[in-house]
Amino acid sequence: MAKRKTLYVCQECGYSVPKWLGKCPGCGKWNTLVEELEEPSSFTNINRNFSLNTNKTNSIPKPIKTIETEDLPRFSAGSPEMNRVLGGGIIPGSLVLMVGDPGVGKSSLNLRICAYVAKKHKVLYVTGEESSRQIRMRADRLNALDDNLYVLSETDLERIERHVLEQKPDLLVIDSIQTIFRPDIQSAPGSVSQVRECSVNLLRIAKQNNIAIFIIGHVTKDGTLAGPRVLEHIVDTVLYFEGERNAEYRVLRAVKNRFGNTNEIGIFEMRENGLVDVPDASKMFLSEQNDNTSGTVIIPALEGTRPLLVEIQALVAPTPYVPPRRTSDSIDIKKIQLLLAVLEKRVHLNIGSCDVYVKVAGGIKIDDPAVDLALCCAMASSFRNQNIKPQTIIFGEVGLAGEVRSVSQPDIRVREAIRMGFTNIILPAKNLDRLEHSSSNVQIHGVRYLSEALKIAFNLEVFYNEYDNSPHKK
Repeated sequence: MAKRKTLYVCQECGYSVPKWLGKCPGCGKWNTLVEELEEPSSFTNINRNFSLNTNKTNSIPKPIKTIETEDLPRFSAGSPEMNRVLGGGIIPGSLVLMVGDPGVGKSSLNLRICAYVAKKHKVLYVTGEESSRQIRMRADRLNALDDNLYVLSETDLERIERHVLEQKPDLLVIDSIQTIFRPDIQSAPGSVSQVRECSVNLLRIAKQNNIAIFIIGHVTKDGTLAGPRVLEHIVDTVLYFEGERNAEYRVLRAVKNRFGNTNEIGIFEMRENGLVDVPDASKMFLSEQNDNTSGTVIIPALEGTRPLLVEIQALVAPTPYVPPRRTSDSIDIKKIQLLLAVLEKRVHLNIGSCDVYVKVAGGIKIDDPAVDLALCCAMASSFRNQNIKPQTIIFGEVGLAGEVRSVSQPDIRVREAIRMGFTNIILPAKNLDRLEHSSSNVQIHGVRYLSEALKIAFNLEVFYNEYDNSPHKK
């Protein structure tokens, strides 16, 4: 019998060392190393038993042209927003990981999906955090009851696998992966070893039995997945459920998807009867728009293949404190600092000594490069206390020289803006050639420099800093 060794494993990144250290050499986090017993035969048994092919004759090299392919038979999740994020529906044999903050609605959304899928398929919902009675109480509240929906309260993975092979469900939900354990691994549930090995076994079950498996995971304090990062590489799809616990809306974002587009999002609204799809997200984000306030600009952000009209709000105010504050909850603060430098250098706005606060209405996070031009206009509008022209849409990427660069898919952004009734559109000049728009009621302005965009946005003959009366020269 091989002798067991003691290792100290980081619970954040999975890095292991033979002695305890205060700081993890792998990720740099403090006090994350936990003592665990190494199982010499664990990986050997997994490698011997793990195979994605049930037919061993397929485990030989083949010319790629001789491999037979067939369309993956997706089935609906019952939610148009969920189907959009997954790439068209649930694929049998896929392994999907959904993570999010506690109380954001992960279990409620999965129970709703299970109830819909159970109308045509057999579903097994495995809970390691609640009892079967608690799941029934939630199902009554959500009206998620069906004869084909089975509930199992269990944390032992070996017992779960036996029930799965007996029931042979089409969809299996594990809530959550941090509560499931393998008895042959001498570490606590939720540890790096347990999460990694249980996920590998679930992957084997999904591929060998053609079962779609949804795994619910927790997040750490900084919003990342709790457990080893290798878990994200094992699964086929990674979904992040974003939103504050007390907020009205939730955003489901795909950061990895082997069967669809990444960065696709789904919008949900939290109500008394659970999460409800929001089909027209642009209308929802603009429901409280105020055209009479300086520092607000509407931008058509692109999330995956979906255009969203969102309102960017900027507040620029003088401050006696040094250094001035830069605050944002939805846009990268480094982008704001860069654009402030461009405004001060290229447009001569004395904005560097002011506090700057930026917010995106609705709480959605935006990393689209097309936000640059709208963000510059919003900060300039607040700084000068002057409103942008009504019914104006602005998008484009801004370079360090003050030039406006082209962005991807301008036609989709413009169509969404016209659909929502906007009549004045400011975009990069190089994107004009790709537009197929011909409406006479909409004015489209192509700009090459930031100063041109500001002049059109404020309806001025020339944009200048009213504090030094020096016009900006390109």
